[in-house]
Amino acid sequence: MLNDSDQQPQQTSTLLVRRIVIAGIMVAITVLLGLLPVGGFIPFPTGVNATTLHIPAIIGGILEGWPVGGLVGFFFGLSSFLQAASPLFKDPLVAIVPRLFIGVTAYLAYAALKRVNELLAVGVGAAVGTATNTGLVLAMAVLRGYMNVNLAATVAVTHGIPEIVVAVLITVAVVGAWHQIGRRSGGSSV
Repeated sequence: MLNDSDQQPQQTSTLLVRRIVIAGIMVAITVLLGLLPVGGFIPFPTGVNATTLHIPAIIGGILEGWPVGGLVGFFFGLSSFLQAASPLFKDPLVAIVPRLFIGVTAYLAYAALKRVNELLAVGVGAAVGTATNTGLVLAMAVLRGYMNVNLAATVAVTHGIPEIVVAVLITVAVVGAWHQIGRRSGGSSV
């Protein structure tokens, strides 16, 4: 007969394996989106393309915590850096460092609100993660001299708002589906 202390290592091991698997899936999705010719971008009627490459970091953070979100964000930044065509994203301080915080801030926002309302928490987490990506990339671009503050503010509005809308819609749908699958299988979805 197993007692609680015998089950603890097995539960910890299962949780670690789950985190590794979800992190791997989210990294693979990020890399795949980055490699596809139009992958990772949704065109808006305004002529702006909203990126979706940051969304796996948000989902990873919400589902499995800030370490997974940070790891997926790192691979998003690395992918962006390695495929960069413009000097802005050939700079690792612009391409990689800001992306480390996408899943971290998404998780923190989600964790702060999940007891209040799960759906709201996921949506706010997605919005915060997206704003983190946009805000930190643009702040670093200004600090590194790639653009001025006025241009950064314009990009924040024209790209940031559509990206928040897309991220919230996709993240709520994916995390909601994940939770439904977990409930149907009788396991824990988060």
